[in-house]
Formats: sequence, structure tokens, C-alpha cells
Amino acid sequence: MTPLPVDPPPAAGSPLSASLDQLLACAALRHTEDRAGRVAVLAVQRYLSEPTAGVDSHRAPHSYCYDVTVTDGQCRAKCHLAADLSHLVHNNELRTGRELRMTRCSFVYDERRLGQGAVCIEAVELGPDPSELLRTGGDVRLLPLWSRAGAACRSGAPLQFGRKHYLPLWNNEDPYGELWRPHRPPAPVTVEVSKVISVCDLEYYWRSKFRYPPLLVRIMHKARLRFYGKPDKKFDVPYQAYFEVADQTGMMSLVLWNSMCPDWYQRFTVGSVLHLQSYALKQSYQQRTRPRPADPLMPSFTAIEICLNQRDPSAVIHIIPPKDVQPHWKLPDVTYHFITRSELEGFPHNHTCDIIGLVLFVGRCERVRTKGAPDLERFWTYRWVHVVDGTSDQPFILEIFSTSQPDIFDSIHPMTYLVCTQMRVCRNASHTVPYLTSSNETQIFITGHHKGQPYLSDPRVKSFIQWTKTQSDAEVLKKTSIGGHYYFPPSPPVFTQTIRDGTAPIPMIATKELEREIETLHYREHKRLAVQGLITAVQYVSGPGEESGPGHTAGQAPAATTTSPEPVSPSAQSPAHRAQPAGAPETERRSCRSETRGVSLKELDSSGQGGKSGDPSRADVAHKRTRGPHKRVAKRRYLTRAAAQARREAQGGSQIDEDQQEGTSSDSEAEEDRETPEDDAETPRTGSHSPEGPSLGDVPSSLWESGIWPSLKGQLVEHFRFGPLHRESVPQKFDYEHKDVMMQRNSFHPSQWEPDVFLGEQDGPQYSAVDDEGYYYKVTILGLNHQAAIDAWFVPVMSPQDPRAVGLPTDPHDNRLFSCLTSGLVCSGEQSGFPEPGEILNTAPDLDNMHVICLLDLYRLGGQKVEVFINKVYKMSDAVLV
Repeated sequence: MTPLPVDPPPAAGSPLSASLDQLLACAALRHTEDRAGRVAVLAVQRYLSEPTAGVDSHRAPHSYCYDVTVTDGQCRAKCHLAADLSHLVHNNELRTGRELRMTRCSFVYDERRLGQGAVCIEAVELGPDPSELLRTGGDVRLLPLWSRAGAACRSGAPLQFGRKHYLPLWNNEDPYGELWRPHRPPAPVTVEVSKVISVCDLEYYWRSKFRYPPLLVRIMHKARLRFYGKPDKKFDVPYQAYFEVADQTGMMSLVLWNSMCPDWYQRFTVGSVLHLQSYALKQSYQQRTRPRPADPLMPSFTAIEICLNQRDPSAVIHIIPPKDVQPHWKLPDVTYHFITRSELEGFPHNHTCDIIGLVLFVGRCERVRTKGAPDLERFWTYRWVHVVDGTSDQPFILEIFSTSQPDIFDSIHPMTYLVCTQMRVCRNASHTVPYLTSSNETQIFITGHHKGQPYLSDPRVKSFIQWTKTQSDAEVLKKTSIGGHYYFPPSPPVFTQTIRDGTAPIPMIATKELEREIETLHYREHKRLAVQGLITAVQYVSGPGEESGPGHTAGQAPAATTTSPEPVSPSAQSPAHRAQPAGAPETERRSCRSETRGVSLKELDSSGQGGKSGDPSRADVAHKRTRGPHKRVAKRRYLTRAAAQARREAQGGSQIDEDQQEGTSSDSEAEEDRETPEDDAETPRTGSHSPEGPSLGDVPSSLWESGIWPSLKGQLVEHFRFGPLHRESVPQKFDYEHKDVMMQRNSFHPSQWEPDVFLGEQDGPQYSAVDDEGYYYKVTILGLNHQAAIDAWFVPVMSPQDPRAVGLPTDPHDNRLFSCLTSGLVCSGEQSGFPEPGEILNTAPDLDNMHVICLLDLYRLGGQKVEVFINKVYKMSDAVLV
């Protein structure tokens, strides 16, 4: 008999331990503290909840729940997060590394189990990020875990509902947690292969009641994990994983079920040889996708599939080490269908291929809701990547969804070699440049993971390696970039909507519905929507803004950086962006520049020596920060491209930091700034001059308003505004020396506290935009009913180094503002170069009273930071009903 848990020694002097002990001693099992002690979040972990009574499980408001591990620097405590606070995790406001106060907690017993219960956090106050409690010098992850009799203390399992495992925080496809066994080389094993059955003979045996003979097969393809758990189902480990296995007679599907997935999924690799006993056979599911074999002559048996289960029967699996595989077994080799970029144009839509290339651009990680279940908290995770192989001036454009390889997916960065298998060609009549998207069977590999892979002997791979030896590291590095707003393929030239039900490829909504769309936008979720309206104001802005302090996000109360925390309780208002009043302060700051350093390209190592990436040594960079909770609001002077060039030449070619110049301005100028109202962004800046050089007032105006806007903007029901353009919204030049920090900034926030990642990110330097002198326009779109308006950013493509330039139409246009909004770019003249921003803005009156359709890209960067970009603008003559 297992005894009930006993109390471990308490953490002496721990305020957190004392507070939780007081909670257990409270007769009401609920405790409220107005002056609760500070704690830091060490982990946020997700798992399936239970079904809500009377609610369809497929449309439950909360399909998942969360456990949060916190510390006060002396002990740790694992608590359950109340469902009403789940939105804090959805928006990534409650995240690892952040400080908070637990102002109201309760203790919830599991009445169906003896001695089980958990602390439930019901209200919190959010504090700074990262918390100073995590800078103690010791490893806070090793502190004792608080537990008392009746309180669950299962560090590796969820606290509620009897669930056995955690899910990854941001998707369902990745292996996560202690349950999953990592890949390791197979141990030597002796197997009897004289009585094996061939794959082609299985169809004759599968209805037999006798035990099937052993199988000896090689893994040819591996699919990503599939999680099929639901709140109303009680499967312990509801996972499924498909593989394609083959012997000399043909290929057949093999399926790992449930608890077999954590045990074997990461140990099954493409090329592995398996000896299987006690497996099951069943009729195959015909509606799923299947990989395209590289060898078209290999037979494929699709009527049945091989099933490996934990019981009934319990499968016996042996992985044969490569050195023990015998030639007389006649197992087929893994073959590939590598193509070059120059050959891509000749392949049709949906053609399957493999590619290898050198990464030049890596987009940020994004999420999109799973099709068919829009109300569930299920997302696909993906990112865009550009790679080159030396056969064309154009890169491969790759849309890579999660492949159940999180370590590789999160680590893709410029200057690495990327291999993608089983990619599919995507073509569309509205754009001429094809791109590749990942399939269910795609596997990806980067430098450091190529060792031992079957493709190393492929002639196309060897040819690519020879090409990379001819490339200059410094020249390649100049072409690299990372992150920022990115879209592909370009939107179609005509907007279509059906007559029957009004549906469209891109959903069209009323402007007043934008509030709901923004409120339901989760962390790093991307949505594309269409709205009808009038463009009533356009403002030129010189560069992306900057966060006002550590832990503070646009639209969020400044409590995160001060001593007055931000309270959040179940009754609190939804954290989404609310409509802001006209005249809300908006400040922009120029991005800092950083020096790029050379890096050696690493080769794929077919000899097995040095499969790891040899990163250049990292130097500690002391980045001076001047941010604070109280900052003077300065009047911004916008410079034209020509004026900025003149300033640089006048200063001997040195780069000018506008923030530094603000700090050294004259007393009279400072007095003028103090008298400037905070809503100066809403007034035209005309005729303004400064001793440093001409402002945009010489161009002649940085703001255009339509004739009806002055009278209407004060009568709106809602005006959605989102503060300055965020740095992370613009593609950045890649700095190899700080690649780890740059990768983390463009990846998902970790669910576990990692000191090197978090502290390095906070202390890391700022980076340069790909186009330091690009144009940024804030466009106000008024709904047709004049009740709601939204501000959206328009950042036209102006540099060939901008990753968005690939695939855009190259036809020149007249550089009028509407032409730029339609095409997404500003054209450069052969003699005149790019027009000044004021010249483009002077054509804004063309938009006055013009009925347009605007495609908007919505994206939540985290917390209350939401970006809204204009993707394309249509005239009504460019819209059709079908």
C-alpha cells in the first residue's frame, strides 16, 4: 500500500512557503493578500482540461489549462492557473521570467482521489520582466519544491484532471516533457532474421488469427506527430505517428499508437532498420496524405497498415545498428529527389521534391488556427525561409510548418545549411514565382544535424557543397536578414467575393468587428482580413519605435516597469487592445545600428567529423540603455532620404543617432519640446526647421487628412490605434555574433526558464533594419458607416535586400501613393532614384473619398503589442462577385 504523502522540510524563511501554508490553514481554503510577496515565473505548462458541463467539447471556450511554477528565490511552488486567467497565457503576458504577485489563491481538492489537491491562482498583479529574483546567481530551478500533505507535488505531471503529460505551449505537434525519450544510437542486438515475412506477403496474412511472422524493414519516410486528444476523452497519451517502411518487395505504412510514441518516435529516424514482432495489422485509413516515393518503381501497398501498440498485442521492437545491417538482407536504400532552384520553374503544382540550400532569410515564428476547428485553441506553427543554392539569382521560398523537430525548427538561422525533404510545389495564377510548402512527411535538418543522414551521398548535395566553397563569408553575410513582417505569396490583383453567401478567400468583416478579432488574437497568431472603407489620413514616420522600458509593451499599463503592479483578476477587462482616444501619445525612435562581423560557412560533413556548427566566439557586448519610466516626450523631426545623406556627409560619413542628438539639444529647443502636447502626432508638421538639417516640413508636409476627417474623427465610436511601429515588425540585418539572441527574439517564448536565453536577450544589443532609410506610413481607414476607424502601418519595399522584395511585381509604376499601396513597393528611377517621402504623400489627395478594400495583416507580438499592416489596397473596380 502506498502511504499518503508526508510533509517535507519547509523552506526556512521563504515568504512563498509561508503564504501557501497560511492558505492551507484557512478554513475557507481561499486567501487574499493585498501586499502579496513577489515571485518569478519559472514554467508555464499546458494540458487538456475537462469538458464543461452543457458545452459541446468541440466548441469549449477553454480546451486547455495551465500549471505555473513560481519561485521567491528560496523555494518553488507549482500552482494551477484559474481558467479566467488563461488569456494571460494566450497573449504571453504571463510568461516565464516575469515577476508577479499572487493576490488571491485558493486550494482545490481532488474529491475523486485520496490526498490530492493543488493551489489555484485566481488573481495576479503583473510585474517587470525579467524579474530581479532570477538574477540571484544560483540556479533557481534546483530550489526545493513546496508541498504539504494533500497538496500534489508531481513535478513532471499535470496537477489537475488526472492527465499524464504536458503539451508544448504553442502547438500540439512537438514532443515535449520528460515523457519523451530522446534519440540515442541503438545498442547492439542479436536478431533472428531467417523467419521474417516480406511486406508484399502481409496482405495474405492480415486476416489470419495466428501471430504474424517477424518483419525486417527500413524506415523510408517519417511524418510529424498527430495529437488527437479531446477534453471528453480519457486517453493517457493520445498520439499517433505514421512512418513508411519498406523491404525489397515494397513499401507499407507503419503506425505508432499512444504511449508507443513517447518511447519510440524520436528514436525512429529515416534510414533506421527495424526488426518487429508482435505487431498488428488493420485496414488502412485512405483519406490521409501519403509521401511521394523517390523511386517510382517501388510498389506501395495501401490496403493495410502495420500497428505498434503497447498492448493487445505488446509490440517487440529492435533497432538494428547501421554496422550490423547485412547486404544480403537486400533492404532498399533511402533515395531522394533533390532539385535545384533553376529547375523549380519546370515542375507543376503539388510536385514533391527535396531541396538543400544556404539560408539567407529566416522569418519569425507565427501561428495560424487549425482549419476546421476555428473555436478551439489549436494552432499550426510555421515560418518563412529563403535559401539559395547557387543555380539561380532567385532563392527558394519555403513555408515550413512544424515537423515535430522543435530543436531544429527553432534554430534555423541565416548562414546555415538547410535540407528539407518531401516539400510540395505551390503555384497560383495570381503570382508567377512558385514557392515550396512542407508536407506531413517533411523532415528538416540544419548544420550540426547532418551527420549520418542518408542524403549525404546524393550527387546534388555534393555539388552544393562544392559551390559553397567558392562563396565569400563576408559577401554572403551582407545578404542575410531575420524576422519582421513578411507575407507571401503576393495578394491577387482582383478581390473576389461570392454572390451566394458573401464568402471570400480572405474574410471580409465590418470595421466594428475588428475589436473582436483583435481580442481573440493569440500570441504570435497571424490573421489576414479585408475591410471596406475610406482612407482618411496618412502620416509619414521616420522609423520604427522602441519599447519604453524593460517589460513594458505598447498599450500596456506602465506598472510592469514600476513599483505599482498591474492587477489582473477574473473580473478584469479583456487584455485586448481597446479603442484609443484621438491624440494618444505616440513616439518613435530610430533603430540603433550594429556592426556585422564575418563568419565561416560550415560544410556538411560526410565523414562524420565535426557535424556541429562552429559558431564564431561570442564577445560580451555592453549595451548602454537609457530607457526609464519617465521620459521626456520630444517633438520628432522627420528627415528626408536626401537630408539624412547630407547630414552624414557633413559629419564625415559617420552615422547619426537621433536619440543621442535629442539628448544634446539646446535649452531653447528643450523648452519648445516641453511645451509640445503629447498629441502632436495628430497635427501636421509643416514649416519646421532644425539646425541639424531640413525636416519633412520642407517636403512640405508629414500628414495628410481628407476633407471629412477633421469633422468625423471626434465622433467615432471606436478608433483602433496601436502605438509606434515596433522594431521587431521590420526585418533586421543578421548579426552572427549575436545569433542566439536574434533567434530567440524571433522564436516562441520558452515554456521553461532558461537563464542564458532570457538574461542574454535582455542584455543583448539592438540591431539595424534591412533598410535603415525606408519609408513608414501610418494609414487611417474609416469604415463605410463612419462609426469605427483603424490605424494600420504601410511599409513599402524599397531595398532589394528586403526579403519581401522576392516575388513582387517588377513592373514600374508612377509612385503615387495609391500605386504604392496597391503594389507594396516604391519604384526607383534610373536617374532620379527613389522619390522623397513627401513627394509620395503629396499624391494622397487622390484617395480622398475613394471607396477601397484594404487587406490587413494582424499579428500579436506578445502582451498588448499588436501590429496591423496593410497588405494590399483595391479599388472597387478591382473587386468582382462570382
